[in-house]
Amino acid sequence: MATQTIDATLFASSHPDIVKRTSVSGLVFSVAMLLVGIFIFASIFKMSDRSSTLSMALMVLATAFVLLGVFRLFWKSKEVVYLPTGSVTKERSVFFDLKYLGRLTDMIENEQLNGETEIRSSGSGNVRMNVMISQDNKFAAVQLYQFVPYAYTPVTSVRYFTGSDAVAVSTFLEKCKTA
Repeated sequence: MATQTIDATLFASSHPDIVKRTSVSGLVFSVAMLLVGIFIFASIFKMSDRSSTLSMALMVLATAFVLLGVFRLFWKSKEVVYLPTGSVTKERSVFFDLKYLGRLTDMIENEQLNGETEIRSSGSGNVRMNVMISQDNKFAAVQLYQFVPYAYTPVTSVRYFTGSDAVAVSTFLEKCKTA
């Protein structure tokens, strides 16, 4: 099956009901890590022997807390939310064997991900399905890719599912897991 040129990819495309917003719990956790790191740094400077093994270990610990806090603050404090239900979405990739490419392409293009059990996912493969699904299973987005030497190229455009169709996508993904 030949691949087609598709500009939009799932993780880069936008949907009117999907929004990226700041996670309050992630923000609080990141700031807490920063404050703990700063507190440890401050306590090191109050120590009488700053060249001891304990102060050096605390310096490493403080540096780790500050760096992880900054990393989480800028890169992990956002979450993608499905607006109608307020449910957080999760992104993942599921891999399949090349023999399933035709059937998966037809199922996605016809929006009929019906829980067919003959299709099995694997740990890696020449076919990759990128999936974004809300935690309450009311929204799902799916796109299929094929590995063409050195890169995965899109086979289908991004397809969006809501309501019972999104539940069907979730059921399909559960049924195709390898045992």
